[in-house]
Amino acid sequence: MKTALYWFRNDLRVTDNPGLRKACEAEKVIAVYCFNPKLYETTAYGFPKTGPYRTRFRIESVRDLKQQLKGLNISLLVAIQEPYTVLPKMIRELGITDVFLQREWTAEECEERDAVQSAIDSSISFHETEDGFLFHPDDLPYKTVSAIPEVFTEFRKRCEKYCSVREPLPAPLPKDATNLLAITDSIPELGDFNFNAIPPEPRSAFPFSGGSAAGRDRIEDYFWKHERLSFYKHTRNGLLGTEYSSKLSPWLADGSLSVREVYAEVKKYEKLVVKNQDTYWLIFELIWRDYFRYISRKHGNRIFGPSGIRNSTDLRPSKSNYLQQWTQGETKNDFINANMIELLKTGWMSNRGRQNVASYWVRHLKQDWRIGAAWFEYLLVDYDVHSNWCNWMYNSGVGNDPRDRTFNPDLQASRYDAEGRFRRLWLQPTLFDLNSQA
Repeated sequence: MKTALYWFRNDLRVTDNPGLRKACEAEKVIAVYCFNPKLYETTAYGFPKTGPYRTRFRIESVRDLKQQLKGLNISLLVAIQEPYTVLPKMIRELGITDVFLQREWTAEECEERDAVQSAIDSSISFHETEDGFLFHPDDLPYKTVSAIPEVFTEFRKRCEKYCSVREPLPAPLPKDATNLLAITDSIPELGDFNFNAIPPEPRSAFPFSGGSAAGRDRIEDYFWKHERLSFYKHTRNGLLGTEYSSKLSPWLADGSLSVREVYAEVKKYEKLVVKNQDTYWLIFELIWRDYFRYISRKHGNRIFGPSGIRNSTDLRPSKSNYLQQWTQGETKNDFINANMIELLKTGWMSNRGRQNVASYWVRHLKQDWRIGAAWFEYLLVDYDVHSNWCNWMYNSGVGNDPRDRTFNPDLQASRYDAEGRFRRLWLQPTLFDLNSQA
């Protein structure tokens, strides 16, 4: 009899999860999620890899996943341990014959997988599923990943012409109730990661919770109840409030929603409500997300190096006073400061803000782009390794931007915050001090 273990990582959902469906072909199925302590260690730059906002969101997503799986009569075991210490013991004690997981390719994820494989019996079958893409790797109009172009527009046009997006898969059929284990694990709390409770922040543009149910609620509200998708392109560069953009990136980042599910919802909206430039622009952004996943796959760990994917020799020394000023919103520019304080207080920043603060860090302060990328990794609720590091390369002149642009924050402020409302919102005396949570 086959007993499958599904190892969840960045695919925290039961719908449109091909790996989970394959695992459910076994007679018995058990699921596991590990909060890896390594992701909470302090980096070489002096701050943790993962901060309180993404941790809270991930806890909420795992809690929601546990409920989804319970509806399928599948137990989810949860641990705050490195997978290579948890999974081998679990595999032995539960008689696991096959392990299923979504394929990842960046350094830490591969090290995590390899450590588990090295610690288990070679007779255990590992099954990695290609997933997480809008355009599936098998459907690309390129024979190899190395053929992916270095300019986004070329990739987009070719994929739009020659690729189709696969239909999202339904959840697998429920297993028999006897599949459930007698033992259950509790979901950790924020305090288990040495973070204090996060106080309410009424100014936040992202007051949402983690989990597939919350992600679907957001789609329902943004798309269908208020039909804001009809105006997405015109509002997406906003700075204030919850409604200027879809805010779907956190659920996409931890896989609570699949990119195909979002795409399918956009196409349904285009059929039932309206199809225009605004609806297309959300698809355009989903293609950008796909592109950076393929760029990181093409270039591997070069995306973490000082010269990015270019042959740059511009190695910049770090200045601790600049880091203090930039991270705490104490620079000479109030637009940069407002955006950085928003990030510090909420774990969120608009796309417009991200481009400006990255440009300021690299172009104006002339600092190592990797430090900025690591700060975003620490704080962003929607951190995604591919989007984060590839966007930072792009904005720093060591990635896929053929124009190598510099943002003028004063000009940007006059264009996107002409009345100063965003700056006033975040530059007033702060209500809370979240530094104690780091």
